[in-house]
Amino acid sequence: MSGHSHFAGIKHKKAIQDAKRANVFTKVARLVTLAAKEGGGNPEMNFKLRLAIDQARAVNMPKDNIDRAIKRGTGELKDQAAIEEVIYEAKGPGNIAVLLKVATDNKNRTLGEIRNVIEKSGGKMVPAGSFQHLFQQVGTIYVTTKSETANDTELKAIDAGAIDTVFMGEVLQIMTNPRDLKEIKENLEQKGISADSAGLIFAPLSPLAMDAETKIDYEKLLEKLDELDDVQEIYDNL
Repeated sequence: MSGHSHFAGIKHKKAIQDAKRANVFTKVARLVTLAAKEGGGNPEMNFKLRLAIDQARAVNMPKDNIDRAIKRGTGELKDQAAIEEVIYEAKGPGNIAVLLKVATDNKNRTLGEIRNVIEKSGGKMVPAGSFQHLFQQVGTIYVTTKSETANDTELKAIDAGAIDTVFMGEVLQIMTNPRDLKEIKENLEQKGISADSAGLIFAPLSPLAMDAETKIDYEKLLEKLDELDDVQEIYDNL
């Protein structure tokens, strides 16, 4: 699975860490806002909002910030511009297909910022629908495991209905059908297995290879895109 999350980053000096922390708060707040806008402000009735709040708590976002993001989504904050979710598509270094999920209150500004970064990397924006057929949407659940219980956790995930599992060090990535994500996550929680994060991603149907030099250029592009507040998630067909 190839998804680049804004939660993964490079170690920086404190000043840069503080800037990244603010950047992550902005991204997660918009995730919460979009979820509340789509399904209401009650996380007990809105699974997507519950996942967004879990992500906010995972990055230690203050409760006041979370509550404000929810109210923005439900329209209780009248002086705030509406947030929209948009997926942009681009061709990156090595002709890699890139999907960028953004949350923005100004699509023209966001598109301009993304196009500037993409074109400076030697890539280009492409029309909507150019690359989405190269991906499928799947549910993902990430669980930190211990060596003595890792295999048991994997078996419980499979029994719960997972379609695939991959170990990434101590983290187990559990893939599900999108419609089964909620049920499987709750099934694991009932068995005492807590998720680090969960959500829907775009996974490539036919992953491509990339040479080492081009990969370095692409990693630089990812870092520049990740610095943009409006960019939520980046997916590719590597």
